[in-house]
Amino acid sequence: MSRVLILDTGTQGYITISSLKKAGHFVCLLYKSKHNYADDSKYVDVKIQTDAPYDNEYLETVKRIIQEQKIDAVIPMSDFSSQFLSRNIYVLNPIVKYVLPEIDVFERGYDKNSLMTLCSKNGYPHPQTINDVTNLDGLDIENLKYPLLIKPNHTCGGRGMTLVKNSAELKAKFEGVYQQYGDCHLQEYIPQGGAQVEVQLYINQKQELVDSSVIYKYRWYPENGGSSCCATSIINEKVVGICYSLLKDIGWVGFADFDTIEDPRTGELLVMELNPRVPACVKAVVASGIDWPNIILNEYLGYPQKKAVFKQGVLLKHLGFETLWFFYSKNRFKTKPSLLKVFGKGICYQDLDLSDPMPFIKGTWHNLKKQLSPSFRKSKGGTR
Repeated sequence: MSRVLILDTGTQGYITISSLKKAGHFVCLLYKSKHNYADDSKYVDVKIQTDAPYDNEYLETVKRIIQEQKIDAVIPMSDFSSQFLSRNIYVLNPIVKYVLPEIDVFERGYDKNSLMTLCSKNGYPHPQTINDVTNLDGLDIENLKYPLLIKPNHTCGGRGMTLVKNSAELKAKFEGVYQQYGDCHLQEYIPQGGAQVEVQLYINQKQELVDSSVIYKYRWYPENGGSSCCATSIINEKVVGICYSLLKDIGWVGFADFDTIEDPRTGELLVMELNPRVPACVKAVVASGIDWPNIILNEYLGYPQKKAVFKQGVLLKHLGFETLWFFYSKNRFKTKPSLLKVFGKGICYQDLDLSDPMPFIKGTWHNLKKQLSPSFRKSKGGTR
């Protein structure tokens, strides 16, 4: 048995804690916001809340927990905690195990603008991008190809991404996005109608691919680019190969999750961004046999990996978001897989585990209150 510290929550934390605990490990959780699934799980042995930003105070808290709880390994559940671990790798790695690239390499992959620059340089499929835009001076904005997106270099999900249809809208909206989110780039808008495909990989210190998985998203809420509410595990060796080569060019080590979008005009999957932690919909592949929480822990600690038996086609639904999708979508009775198919073999839920129901109850109520906030809905709306 190992003693593991999880940083932050979400449904990815919920399934990570469950998987680790069922494998016999001790799980400690350091979290910020209440009722965000993982913090209400019965599988948490010790949970500690903090309001500290990811600064020196947070660092001292993490060091204290590692010492007091005799922690062997730490696994991040958010972009922010992953970035924190990368930034403090020389401070923390001597006392606890985890694998992430050093901060300069981390930013090379995590920074959306930097990633698009690397894709362009090395010929990886990606949307056409105008990099490093701090203002519109010097840009021939009248002759840009519209519609296009204003995209902050550092945000989670769709936050800050703004669709503009002409030069007048670009002039009107750019400064506001820049002031709120910082450095931005301009990117070709990919029309709706294509798939969203998420790719997970673990690359070790020798730049070897330890394992991989692919998640195909059928639906997301909101429909124009929100969070996944229905997805399945698939096999797509081509996109895995592209993402693996890209990780090696970055110099990445450890776990990575790529968002890709299919261009409906060409059928090609385009690299959009790199997430430095397990995704919220990771249960789709865990239920398919790729147990990422334990794979990651085994790699951190140098334990042998168990041979995975992958089962393609496990359907993962988010019950809360599926309900909202049904309520708001005009395609509620036309969509496939059907929303009305809620039980059966090969169906599991991202936000619900009947053996541990309290996270669903409290997390759903917490999400419902957030959905009543217009500013929250706008921030999560995306542009797809």
